Amino acid sequence: MDTIPFDDFSKVDIRIGTVTKADVPEWSHWVIRLEVDLGPEIGKKKAFSGIMKFFKPDDLEGKQFPFVVNLEPKKIGPERELSEAMMIMAVPKEDEETPTVLFKLQKKVPNGTKVR
Repeated sequence: MDTIPFDDFSKVDIRIGTVTKADVPEWSHWVIRLEVDLGPEIGKKKAFSGIMKFFKPDDLEGKQFPFVVNLEPKKIGPERELSEAMMIMAVPKEDEETPTVLFKLQKKVPNGTKVR
């Protein structure tokens, strides 16, 4: 495992956001498109997550999760939609059969709350 300086880690901006809309793009067989409310400072961002094998859009809507919000946007799919944030989750085993584990907050917090 490579290590990074603490200063590099401190550049990562992780915030709590509420999924306001989740759907599967027509072109997709594995990603869910998320619209995430990250609070008044950041606003709404779009994120894509390759978790469709284990979760349905309805499982995500209205729930809060941690997202990295300061990544360079990445073009996704044939329509080249921009993914502007990355959902953080636990990956017990890096294969296509083991479900990812989504983080669940103990209680609701304001959208945009920083994760440290």
